[in-house]
This record gives sequence, structure tokens and C-alpha cells, in this order.
Amino acid sequence: MIPVKEVNNRQNTKANSAASRSRITAIGSYVPERVLTNADLENIVETSDEWIVQRTGIRERRICAPDQYTSHLCIAAVKDMLARYNVSLDDLDLLIVATHTPELAVPGAACLVQRHFGFPRAGAVDVNATCAGFAYGLHLANGMISSGLHRKILVIGADALSKTTDYSDRTTCILFGDGAGAVLLERDDERPGFIAYHGGSDGRGAIHLYRTLLADKLGEQILKADGTIVQNGREVYKFAVTAVPVGVEALLNKAGITTDDIDWFIPHSANLRILESICEKTGLQFERTLHTIERYGNTSAATIPLALDRGVQEGKLREGDIVLMYGFGGGFVHAGLLWRWGDLRK
Repeated sequence: MIPVKEVNNRQNTKANSAASRSRITAIGSYVPERVLTNADLENIVETSDEWIVQRTGIRERRICAPDQYTSHLCIAAVKDMLARYNVSLDDLDLLIVATHTPELAVPGAACLVQRHFGFPRAGAVDVNATCAGFAYGLHLANGMISSGLHRKILVIGADALSKTTDYSDRTTCILFGDGAGAVLLERDDERPGFIAYHGGSDGRGAIHLYRTLLADKLGEQILKADGTIVQNGREVYKFAVTAVPVGVEALLNKAGITTDDIDWFIPHSANLRILESICEKTGLQFERTLHTIERYGNTSAATIPLALDRGVQEGKLREGDIVLMYGFGGGFVHAGLLWRWGDLRK
């Protein structure tokens, strides 16, 4: 277990979240209908179900239709949220979409979502922090609401990774799927959710996980410039199992709590073996970890909100639970938040 300062547990988190003024009031999610199983991949590349499960824990993933893109995933997730919760988006202040797979360079995915719903007064911005995007988006939204600049912000984590996957590369095509998750943050002076945040980056790892756009070189390094994801799995693994435990320790220290106080751990669902290693290094209970890796694969910015919504729909998350969310990915970037779960607007 990570050694952290001995304090009076949950009561002490109130002081750390004193400046926060936001809470999550609604959530929605969506994955495409098409299922790509490990058996299907056996017909595409040299692999096997046993090999994939043993190394990643993935059994299937969802894949976009040919005419379905990131903004469509976002729109479907928002529609799911509106169908399930008594909320209005007519007075939405800001829309943040965390993605690195928008279908257009300009306009961004957030603008396309705004275009569909016609939010009358909402700004729209994309955030590209790859697999840590949702955590960054949630952190930014909480800060904007807590500062008094905004009162209601929609944060969506979404990626259509199948559009950027090289299905001849057996080391990457087994990993990725498509999906989206959305949460609504509203100002609440009495029951704020945010407790603490920790994040960081190490651009030296850029060469180990990238997708080209305009350039075909990174410094003097020649890149594979076909627009598909290139990943050095070994280096990504080393980064994740090193940076995340250190970040978790810093996060717990900021809040003055221990791993025993964490009700649910929701990491980026990159690879089941990475999650197991992180739990082992931090002392977080794997049995209290929410992920979607087995059914949906790695959906990048969507993995945390998809797992969060899975916890809600299965009745696992309860009011007052302390949730630790931690994203990590290309850049290299990482970001984590401690959040006190509150009741949603039924």
C-alpha cells in the first residue's frame, strides 16, 4: 500500500474540496452496434483469442459503421443522458469534447455536437489529451464552474479508434474500439464533487505512441505517416505502471486520505495487465476497479466515462462514495481526480 499521511479519513476531504462548486448531475453513454470479437480478428491477422486475452484481457470491442464518426458517438451519448435524467441543456454554458479522433480538423467535434442539438448559448471546444482527455476535461470544467465563469458544462469523452487503426498490425488492431460517455456538471455550492487533482506530462515519450497529421517527422525521427496509430506497447506499459502509481500517491496526499478510503477506482481501460499492475503497486483493490476492457477494448478518452456509467447502471456507485479516476496515454500525458459521488437528477 502507498504510504500516505494518517488523517481522519473522509471528513478531511471537505477541506480539500472547499473551493469546488460543481457536481455531476447526469451521465450517458453509447457504443456502436457492431461487435468485433477475437474470433473475427483471427480471420484478419495472425492471432488467437487465447493470445489476446492472456496479454490484454480483451474479448471483444465495438466498431463504428462506415458512415459513423466521433461526433455521432457523442450525440448518441448525450441523447442517452437526456433520456435517463431530468436535465435541460437549454442553458448549457460550455461543451467540452475530449477526443483525438475528430472526423474533421475544422470544425471540431464539439462544434458538430452543438450543431446537432443547437445549444443556444454554449461555447464548444475539443480537448486532445488522448486517453487522459476525459480526466483533463472534467478538471477544466470543474475549474471553470468553481471560478464562477460558468454554471453548467457538458463533458464528453469519445473516440472512434477503428477509423485510425491499422488492421494489418497485429500488435495494435487487437486493442482498440469505439465509444463515448458524457457527464453534465452543474454548479452546486452545497454538495460539490471535486476533491483533488493531479496531472503531468512527459513529451519524451511522444515517439512511442503517435498518429501523424501534417508532419512526417518528430525532430529527426521519421514517422509512419499514414495517419494510423503507432504504438510501442512495451514503452507505454512502462510509462503507465510507473507514472500512475506515483500520481495516485500524490493525489491521495493532496486529499489527506489513504487507499482504504477509495470506494471505486476507475482507470483508463488500456490493458487489463496494466490495470492489475497499477493496483498491485498502489494497494488499490482490483475488486473495486471499474473498467470496460473486456467488452469494449481500449476506447481512449471514452473508457473512464463508459466505466463510470457502467458503475451507475449496475447500482455500484452510491452517494458519498469516493471515486478515483486516472487517465494516461499518448504524449505521454496523465491526469487523475478524486471525486465524491453525489445523487443524479432522476
